[in-house]
Amino acid sequence: MSAPRFSRVLLKISGEAFAGEDAGVDVGTTRAMAEQIAEVSRAGVSVAVVVGGGNIWRGKVHEEAGMDRATADYMGMLATVINALALQDALERMGVPSRVQTAIAMHQIAEPYIRRRAIRHLEKGRVVIFAAGTGNPYFTTDTTAALRAVEVGAEAILKATKVDGIYSADPKKHPNATRFERLDYMEVLQLGLEVMDSTSMALCMDNALPVIVFDMSAPGNIRRVIWGEPIGTYVGRREDAVAVAARSV
Repeated sequence: MSAPRFSRVLLKISGEAFAGEDAGVDVGTTRAMAEQIAEVSRAGVSVAVVVGGGNIWRGKVHEEAGMDRATADYMGMLATVINALALQDALERMGVPSRVQTAIAMHQIAEPYIRRRAIRHLEKGRVVIFAAGTGNPYFTTDTTAALRAVEVGAEAILKATKVDGIYSADPKKHPNATRFERLDYMEVLQLGLEVMDSTSMALCMDNALPVIVFDMSAPGNIRRVIWGEPIGTYVGRREDAVAVAARSV
């Protein structure tokens, strides 16, 4: 078996990915995600995960109806904890040790986020799931993903979506939209592509942290990305993207 391209990654999973066909947490969908994570973890790759909470709480809708933004954001952070616990349970029923760390203290159900402790868990082969965002309102879970990835020394952010990469427009609404294979950070920002918010993309750019956007619904895709197969869209420095393309030939 060839060696993985990345030895430590941060996987960003949206809340919607937990929902399946309906809202809430779908057991089968969560199990399928856990199976892919378990596969690469057992192969020796350090895996950290940041989860969203959109399947349970959509703060933007309530904010538009007049709710205080900070309150809506805090409620969203609590929703991410539910998803994190569901993923942890699915992993541990597969025999994969994992830990949930939250940016908002809730000692009865999860560890507080402590950077050195998170790194130690990863070194011991445990999957670490980061919940409750950054613990601050006005920051998205994309920003959390970029921040935590830099803090724990991840070599790439794997952004799991329901489409097979970044397109020039929404491929569901625009059948002629084209998929990008490689993009520079500045291209993403200048074109206004909805990959990650500008704060998180700028943080990735400042730390030369690549982002790979791919379709997680296809079984085995997490492993394919980590082992360097050319799927999805690679976002990074232009020279790094060219090097990745050359190695894939």
